[in-house]
Amino acid sequence: MVCTGIKLSAQSVLYVSVSGNDANEGTKEKPFATPEQAKLKARTIRGKLTVYLRGGTYYLQKPLVFTPADSRKDNEPLVFTAYHDEQVVFSGARQLQLKWEKNNGTTWRASIPEDLTWDRLFINGKLQQMARYPNYNPAAKIFKGTAPDAISPERIKKWNHPEGAYVHALHRSEWGDFHYRVLGKDDTGALKMEGGWQNNRKMGMHKDFRFVENVREELDTAGEWYADKNKGLLLYYPATPTSLSRAVIEVPQLAHLAEFRGTAADPVRNISLEGLSFTQTTRTFMQTNEPLLRSDWAVYRGAAVFFTGTEHCSVRGASFYDLGGNGVFFSNYNRNDDVSGCSFINIGASAVCFAGDPAAVRSPLYEYHESLPLEKIDRTPGPIGVNYPAACTVYDNLIHDIGLEEKQVAGVQISMSQDILVKHNTIYNVPRAGININDGTWGGHVIEYNDVFNTVLETGDHGAFNSWGRDRFWHPVRDSMNARTDKLRDELVLLDAVHTNIIRYNRFRCDHGWDIDLDDGSTNYEIYNNVLLNGGLKLREGFFRKAENNIILNNSFHPHVWFRNSEDVFVKNVIATSYKPVRINVWGKQVDKNVFLDSLSLIKEQQAGHDQHSVYAAPAFMDASKGDYRLKPGSAAFSTGFQNFPMDNFGVISPPLKARAMEPPLPELLLFNEQNDQALSEFMGLKVKNLNTLAERSATGMHAETGVLVKEVDASSPLRAYIRPNDVILEFNETATPDLRALREAKIGKRLRNTFTIKLFRDQQEQLIQITIR
Repeated sequence: MVCTGIKLSAQSVLYVSVSGNDANEGTKEKPFATPEQAKLKARTIRGKLTVYLRGGTYYLQKPLVFTPADSRKDNEPLVFTAYHDEQVVFSGARQLQLKWEKNNGTTWRASIPEDLTWDRLFINGKLQQMARYPNYNPAAKIFKGTAPDAISPERIKKWNHPEGAYVHALHRSEWGDFHYRVLGKDDTGALKMEGGWQNNRKMGMHKDFRFVENVREELDTAGEWYADKNKGLLLYYPATPTSLSRAVIEVPQLAHLAEFRGTAADPVRNISLEGLSFTQTTRTFMQTNEPLLRSDWAVYRGAAVFFTGTEHCSVRGASFYDLGGNGVFFSNYNRNDDVSGCSFINIGASAVCFAGDPAAVRSPLYEYHESLPLEKIDRTPGPIGVNYPAACTVYDNLIHDIGLEEKQVAGVQISMSQDILVKHNTIYNVPRAGININDGTWGGHVIEYNDVFNTVLETGDHGAFNSWGRDRFWHPVRDSMNARTDKLRDELVLLDAVHTNIIRYNRFRCDHGWDIDLDDGSTNYEIYNNVLLNGGLKLREGFFRKAENNIILNNSFHPHVWFRNSEDVFVKNVIATSYKPVRINVWGKQVDKNVFLDSLSLIKEQQAGHDQHSVYAAPAFMDASKGDYRLKPGSAAFSTGFQNFPMDNFGVISPPLKARAMEPPLPELLLFNEQNDQALSEFMGLKVKNLNTLAERSATGMHAETGVLVKEVDASSPLRAYIRPNDVILEFNETATPDLRALREAKIGKRLRNTFTIKLFRDQQEQLIQITIR
C-alpha cells in the first residue's frame, strides 16, 4: 500500500547506531539510536531504501513491528541490514548492574528489580541453569537429566514454597513433552499444577523422564540460580570464581524481537531483515497450547521473528541463537516470503514454523480420536479462502541444537500450508524430526537437497523426516476407515491432500526411528533419489505414495497396515535387506524392480509373491567411505531402471555455512549375506562377531556355538554401562539373536525406545538386562 504523507526524496539510506540519537536525521554522521525510529522515518521516503545498523547490541524494549503502513512497492523494497558486516545483535534481554554480596559458603546474592521477568539468566553471555533436580548433566540424553522421583512425595516435602516451579516431562509414549507450572501445595502436600497442554495426545507424563526446576531448595551446584521475587533477591552459585561485580548480567524479557503484522486484505510487503543476529528471548513452553489438526503437536504462534499477513518479506543471512522459543514463525496468510542463509543454534523450540488458520480447513478436527460421520464431511477439495502460508521458501539454512526446552519441535514444521519449498538446509542434533509435515493440508511442498541427521535424540516413534495425514477422511478405528475408503476413496482421500508432496535428493539419517516416516494417513507423496543412511523408509496407512530410485543402507522398506486400494508404488530402490512389513495383506499397486544387496532377502520377497522382476546386486559403491553410494558401472542394479544420482549436493551451499556445518556419521555398511564369520563388525559401539568356534564356546561357557560374541566395548557406546567384553548376546529386544544377521535384523525390525532389553550369557548364566539410554 502507499501511505499518505510520503514525500519524494533522493535519500536512499538511513543509519542507526547504539551511540546515536533518535532526534538525529538518520545520516551516517548523525544516526538514529533505535531501529524503531528508522522504521518511522522510512515511511516518509519513496524508492529503494536501506537502513544500515552499525555494530553493537540493541537491547529492545519492545519488538520492532512492521505494519501495512511500512509496506513498499515491488520496485521500492526496504532492507534493514548490518553495515559492512558489522555484528548487529537484537537482544530481548535487559542488561543489569547488580551489587553482589556473599550469601553463604557457596552462593552469592543481589537485590533485583521488581518489574522483571526471571525466566532465563545470562552471565557473561553464557546461559545459566535454574535451580533444578536432577542437576543439569550435559551428557544426559533427555532434558540433560531426568529422575523418576523428581516430584515424589519425599522430595516435595523438602520444598517450603514451590510455587513458580516448573515440572517438565516426556510424553508417556515419548511422543513429545509436557510442561506444568507449580501453583503450590494442596492440603495433602501434593503439588498443585497447571499445564500439560503442550501435546495434542494427552496421555500423561512419562514415569521416568521428568525433572523440576525453579525450586529454592534445589540450588545445590555450580552454575545454578534462583530468583526469589518475594524477597527481591537473586541467588547464584558461581561455576568459577569470576568476579561477579564485573560480570555482564542479562535477563531476557521479550518473546518476540521483530514482527510483521498485516492481513490477507492489507499485507505487509517487500521488507527484508538481512545480516542481523537475534538472541536472548524468553521461553514460551507455557504458551504452547494451540492443538494442530489431529497431530501430536500443539504450538505457540510466536517466535523471535514473526510473520502474519505478508508478501515478499524475508529474513536473510541472519543468526538466531540462545532463544527460549521458536526462531521464525509464519502464521496464517503469507506469500512468497523466504528464510535463507540463516543459522539457528541453541534454540528452545523449533527453528522455522508454518501454520495456517484452522478456519481455512474444511471439516477440521483436532484430537486424534475425533471423527466426522460421512454425511457431515465437506466434499469440496482444498482450503477455504487464503488465510494460510503458501509459496514460501526455507533455503540454505544451518539448523542444529534446537528443542532445548520443548521436544515436540522440528527444524522446519509445516501445517495448514501449501507449496512450501524446503531446500539445501542442514539440520541436526534435534530431539524429534528434522523436517515435519503435520497434515495433508494442502500439499505441494517440495523437500529437496537437505542433509538431516542426529534426529529423534530424545523422543521415540518418529523419523528424520516425519509426516502425518489424519485428514478429514481419516478415522481412528481402522475397520471404519476401511469401510469408508473401500467405497469412497476417490471422493475422500485427496480432499485435503490436493497437491503432491515431493521428497527428493535428500540425505537422511535417524538412529532412533526411521529416516523417512510417513505415518498415519500420509497421502499423495513422491519420494525419489534420496539416500537413507540408517533408519529405512516407512509408509504407514495412506494413499498414492510412490517411492522410486532411493538408496536404503543398513535397513529396508517398512510397509505398515496398508489399505487394500492404496495405489502405493515401491520400485527401483536399492535395499540392504528384506522388508519389515506390519499387518500387510495387499502390497499396493506395485512393489517390484528393486535392487537387493542381500541375495537371501531377494529370494524371501519373491517367495512372498512380489518383486518378481527385482534383482540382487553386489554392494559395489563408488566410494562408500566418503559417502558416495553411486553404484559402479556394470552393476545388475541398472537392469531394473535404477539410475545413479549426485551425492555431493546435500545441505547448505553458502561457503560460510558450509564451513560450519557438520557432516552426518557415515554408517559402517552391514552386508547381511556376508559369509566371513571371523570378521569383527560394529554394533552400537560394540565390536562383535558370530560365536562359532569351540574355543569361543569354551571361553564363554556357552552350551553351543551360537549367539553374538562381544569382543570390545567402545567408550562412546550407549551400551557401555551394560555390556562387557566376552558377553554373548542371545536376545535383542525380545528377539533371538543366534548370529550377527539376526542381531542386525532385530535392531531394524523393532523401533528402539529409550528403554529396551538384551539377554546376555555372562558368568555361566543367562541374564536379562534392561537398557536405558538417557
